[in-house]
Amino acid sequence: MEIGPHHEAARPVTTVNSPMEVSVVVPVYNEEENVLPLCASIKAVLEKEVAGPHELIFVDDGSSDGTFDRLQEIHESYEHVAVIRFRRNFGQSAAMSAGFDYARGKVIIPMDGDCQNDPADIPRLLAKLDEGYDIVSGWRKERKDGLLSRRFPSVIANWLIGRVGGIRLHDYGCTLKAYRADVIKTVNLYGEMHRFIPLLAKWAGAKITEIPVKHHPRRAGRTKYGLSRTVRVVLDLVTVSFLLRFMTRPLQIFGLFGLGALFAGFVSGAATVFLKVVSGVDMTGNPLLLLTVLLFMGSIQFVCIGLLGEIGVRTYYESQSKRPYFIRTILGPGGKDVGRNKG
Repeated sequence: MEIGPHHEAARPVTTVNSPMEVSVVVPVYNEEENVLPLCASIKAVLEKEVAGPHELIFVDDGSSDGTFDRLQEIHESYEHVAVIRFRRNFGQSAAMSAGFDYARGKVIIPMDGDCQNDPADIPRLLAKLDEGYDIVSGWRKERKDGLLSRRFPSVIANWLIGRVGGIRLHDYGCTLKAYRADVIKTVNLYGEMHRFIPLLAKWAGAKITEIPVKHHPRRAGRTKYGLSRTVRVVLDLVTVSFLLRFMTRPLQIFGLFGLGALFAGFVSGAATVFLKVVSGVDMTGNPLLLLTVLLFMGSIQFVCIGLLGEIGVRTYYESQSKRPYFIRTILGPGGKDVGRNKG
């Protein structure tokens, strides 16, 4: 995999061969103070430095402040802006999935709604995509976040994801990426899987690279992330690892657990017999044997139930074309309310 260098030359302009070239998707949650300046900066870049038709899609992930009011103002003031509003907070993955589903561009670029990503990097992502890649991932090389609360856990998470997935990206958590629509629309997002999109896309044969992007300190609002998210990343990584390696051959993973349990049971049984023969300890009342059986049975059951549950969730959604979110309103370009109660 190639990691692209950081070029500071004049930003190129992307050519257009379709009615809609670029869709920018911005999930927001309680970002009342940030959405107006963010929209203005994105629109300025798209109109001046990206040739051809484009659209900007905001997804309000159930904000409880005045975010949706600001988004309504934006929708009334700017062309080619759509707003999707969720009934409640479903999470960033669901918000990104809704934006990807609605997007019409050949290239889809998600961004954070906190003004820490720089819209000026959009033309550079598009130029790198034109070199033949399917995904160009942003790397916040000079990240402006707290060391212990954000950057250090991120380094650990990125290392783990790279080891498991086999794609050595510096920054899986950077939302700012460029995706070819025909690739990203084949990836189904559940839970908090958005950071694993490169792994899921690689499974489908996508060509991936990475370039450094700018990162700004948060100037307004509060961060929605903390150390607790690291635990969820590790749990999601277990799921992704299973899906990538054993989705079509689950017997290999379950059989491995079964063989391990069988071996442990053999060792435990042998120890019980040994204690009976050497020391005269009653086999049926030996707490070591009972505890060993209980722990191994419990661990195997919990792991199997969790993995089978992941398969069941995907079967439920994909077989019925369901989505893991419910939309209250969609405000399309031109001021029209084009949809309600989608789910």
